[in-house]
Amino acid sequence: MLPYAFSALTMKSVGKAALEMVKEVRRQLTENPDIKTGQTRPNYERCITIATKSAVFEMFLPATIVLGTPLLVGVLFGPQAVAGVLPGILVSGAAMAVSSANAGGAWDNAKKYIESGQFTVSGVVKKKGSNEHKAAVIGDTVGDPLKDTSGPSLNILVKLSAIFSLVFCQFFDKTALLQCVFSPTSAGC
Repeated sequence: MLPYAFSALTMKSVGKAALEMVKEVRRQLTENPDIKTGQTRPNYERCITIATKSAVFEMFLPATIVLGTPLLVGVLFGPQAVAGVLPGILVSGAAMAVSSANAGGAWDNAKKYIESGQFTVSGVVKKKGSNEHKAAVIGDTVGDPLKDTSGPSLNILVKLSAIFSLVFCQFFDKTALLQCVFSPTSAGC
């Protein structure tokens, strides 16, 4: 379940950041209409600040999940339990990453295909502005963060969870609170 929660949080973060950026662009265009004609430069620094702050602050919860799950499992149940959690993260994370990349790309390509004017339904060409195009734009809105954010970031989830667990394996063996209940012959008992 960890890769699915992680992906949901990263996609939600992209949506929040995009909404904040849209609000800033609208504010600038409302306050200074000369931006539309090119007579005045927009405040790019404000948009960069929004993107940078969102990139840092919105990743706090996903990072906590990535590091917190092996830490919590290791401290409570020991390295054997962590060794059981990691394959689940790896298998479901790899499958989810491939699925995210393919699904996101398919939604993106569907929109581009309709925009190219080659999509026909019952002999009628469907182009920009059609209901099919509107649906494809909505799909692309989900597909872009899926293929550009969630899919690639699952690689980080898998690697960081494994490396963190490996580094703290000995610590988990010595400090696991419930380890002796499940594995009484362990070194920490």
